[in-house]
Amino acid sequence: MIFRLPPEVIVMLLPVLLFALVFHEYSHAWVANKLGDPTAKYAGRLTLNPMAHLDMFGTLMILFVGFGWAKPVPVDTGYLADPRKDMMKIAFAGPASNLFLALLGGTIIRATGYMGALTSMLMMFTQINIMLAVFNMIPIPPLDGSQIFSGLMIQRNPDLVHKLRIHGPQILMGLILFGMFTNISPIWWVMSPFVNFFMFLFAGM
Repeated sequence: MIFRLPPEVIVMLLPVLLFALVFHEYSHAWVANKLGDPTAKYAGRLTLNPMAHLDMFGTLMILFVGFGWAKPVPVDTGYLADPRKDMMKIAFAGPASNLFLALLGGTIIRATGYMGALTSMLMMFTQINIMLAVFNMIPIPPLDGSQIFSGLMIQRNPDLVHKLRIHGPQILMGLILFGMFTNISPIWWVMSPFVNFFMFLFAGM
């Protein structure tokens, strides 16, 4: 999972960022297990222990570069009753979990009103989780949205799905690097309306 924030904010909020990533990956593992695939459970991924989910290089990238990732949850489609639909559910579980956390953060903000530093922290917690959810719904591999998109399109346009699986990671990295070096982010252009919508919906901001 990858997202972009100013480095000084990342240093200050690293625990929040890491928790959001860990909860995201745990949710993939939890749904996979519920759907009959124990692979993640046997791999020790059905836990909120950060050490089970964090990728060392991806974590360092969060701290020093501004984007990063956790280890992907292993899934064996052989255990799934309906691999196409179940993989879509497993993929959606990650972004859905971040929206759930954002809803909790926004609800606390609405309930408590402005409380200085605490509210500022909750606002960042809410925004970070919304950003993770929205970013991961972009239908470009290896993001979760690509798995959902593939499930919807594999029977209609398998050639497009195949090409995205091959070239998606390069396209995604190219867009990220373009935004980093130019301060013009096509990804943020796509994300910002959704991030703003959910911030208003959850927190009234």
